[in-house]
Amino acid sequence: MTDFTFTAPLWRWPGESPWHFVALPEELTDDVRMLAGPRKAFGSVRVEVTVGATTWRTSLFPDGGRDTYLLPVKQAVRRAEGLGEGDPVAVTLRLVGADE
Repeated sequence: MTDFTFTAPLWRWPGESPWHFVALPEELTDDVRMLAGPRKAFGSVRVEVTVGATTWRTSLFPDGGRDTYLLPVKQAVRRAEGLGEGDPVAVTLRLVGADE
């Protein structure tokens, strides 16, 4: 399976939400759409992600306003990797098939 690597800033969802995200760069969005196959709930795409020494499984979520996918970065990862809002995040992600 193909790995995608990129670096993008960590940002917090507006308002009182505790959610933090990294947006996939525009140039990767079409590749992910093409390779992802059938989508899950809300058009999400299952992925395995590595940031620094931390690897976890999650889903990418489509963001129609930006025409890309958003990668949620949970608090445990932010703490383990010393990441704060606005920090550049080096990401490696791999699409996860239904059989994995």
